Amino acid sequence: MDQILGFLIGYASGSIPFGLLLAMAAGKGDIRQIGSGNIGATNVLRTGSKWLAAGTLLLDLAKGLVPVILAKALFDQPEAMPEAAYGPVPLAALGAVLGHCFPVWLKFRGGKGVATNAGVSFGLAWQVGLAYALVWIVVLALGRISSVAGMSAVVAAALAAVALGYAAYIPVLAVIAVLIIWLHRANIGRLLHGEEPKVGSKK
Repeated sequence: MDQILGFLIGYASGSIPFGLLLAMAAGKGDIRQIGSGNIGATNVLRTGSKWLAAGTLLLDLAKGLVPVILAKALFDQPEAMPEAAYGPVPLAALGAVLGHCFPVWLKFRGGKGVATNAGVSFGLAWQVGLAYALVWIVVLALGRISSVAGMSAVVAAALAAVALGYAAYIPVLAVIAVLIIWLHRANIGRLLHGEEPKVGSKK
């Protein structure tokens, strides 16, 4: 039951479509009808509002961070095995990303989980989160292609867990990395054809 509750806490938090809600509240309409159709910060930026995009980024990050921290607080007891690979903490992390990518409120059509996984990584271990953030920022600054930065960061988080000895977190971070890369398959196709837009472009 602890594992199920941990997952549900993560999913409930992750499934809140902040990008869509903020854009609609600001009178920008349904962001699923513009750009990539994504509900994440990169597509919100295409509304022309950097503030909305920044708000979406921070809130999407928070909805990954909060449930992991909450799960650690709720299940911090030996019998719950919160740090085990199958424990409530990793399952809260997985639930948060799945909630963002497949929110029940939007007929399971959400975002790609990059910002939410950043929050998850910081929640699991700040060192893993730092590796995630550094790779994301550096790759984005150098290439200005959001998809490349995101995919690089999710792989970096899994590798950081390996390098830093967070064995219990390696499986969930690896699963999330595979999921996020799979969700970027259209981006990968555009990258191969030199058609992937850069951050700040209208399309």
